Amino acid sequence: MKLRWNILIGVFLWGITVITFAQEKKSIALISIDTKGIEITGEAMANLVRLELEKIDRFEVLDKYDVADLIVDHNLDPKTAFGKTKVIEAGGLLNSDKMLTGSAEKFGDKIIIILRLIDVKAARIEKTSVMEFLDVQKEVQTMVKITLNELLDIPNDPHLVDLLIDYNVPITNMKTNVNLSGPRMGAVYFMGENGDRLRDSKDIGGYDMFPVATMFGYQFETQYLSAGNFQALIEVVATLNGLETGKLIPSIAFLNGFRFNESGWEFGLGPVVRVSKTAEGYYDDNGNWNLINGDDSPGYPVVERIDSRGTMKPSLSMVIALGKTYKSGYLNVPFNVYYSPRKNGGIVGVTFGFNTMAKPQLNK
Repeated sequence: MKLRWNILIGVFLWGITVITFAQEKKSIALISIDTKGIEITGEAMANLVRLELEKIDRFEVLDKYDVADLIVDHNLDPKTAFGKTKVIEAGGLLNSDKMLTGSAEKFGDKIIIILRLIDVKAARIEKTSVMEFLDVQKEVQTMVKITLNELLDIPNDPHLVDLLIDYNVPITNMKTNVNLSGPRMGAVYFMGENGDRLRDSKDIGGYDMFPVATMFGYQFETQYLSAGNFQALIEVVATLNGLETGKLIPSIAFLNGFRFNESGWEFGLGPVVRVSKTAEGYYDDNGNWNLINGDDSPGYPVVERIDSRGTMKPSLSMVIALGKTYKSGYLNVPFNVYYSPRKNGGIVGVTFGFNTMAKPQLNK
């Protein structure tokens, strides 16, 4: 019985010894981190990396003073000891299992941090982590923590990553950023009472015409948002309607447009201001239109309608447009349909136009 207990205790102690050796931390050291364009120096950056590495508690991090003594004894320049060969050489002199090196550089409006984990005995780069961050230099320590976690396969806090990571912006170029400013032409159809007034004879204030008129104009547009295939635009469309009748009906529309460049589809809506001749009058029992003469009270509801005998007045309404752009090389042909709802009769129109994108010139 006593022998059995001795065997069990021996096995238990042997197991603990094996686990202890198996869990022994590997040593790691770093000389310095190369920095360019950021406020923190290479030495301070190395101290930050060393601090975050010690917090992780996965390696035995060699003391920075021991590393400094080695640098002095072997005439190593910490400002140039970033390459694989020199770092491995330094790791051998320090008798370190691993070495850590890397860089932190400001590039445009982002900060790029690169960390490399080097296996000294195998003389190879074990893993590299490259992270792009927004240029928020007061959060460099957090950036170092995120990059180290990525290097050592430690999960990062998604909230911190979302706040600091610089995600790629979609590429915009002449194919994904389309400007369709240019001439427009088409036709409009007047519905309801407005269409009836256009049909009326001139002696009762009509125009003696079909409720269809030609349209000629020009579209101006400017982009205020671009996300690759998607554009948001401010569009201004100035037109003259009814040229064939000799009675001009000018209008100007201000649209907030949304365009999908790849498919060519777009949608827009906004206010439109039209100027036309109107007058106050009433419809009698027979449905005939009559102007009000002076201060007479006709005994019928007084309304304002289109009238060729009236005065020019502006009116405001809404316009909704849907369109598609057809492309042939550098030629764009936009085609649109639109609807403007009005109490006295809506307006439906179709337009088309064209413009060309200037072919980019190569620098000579």
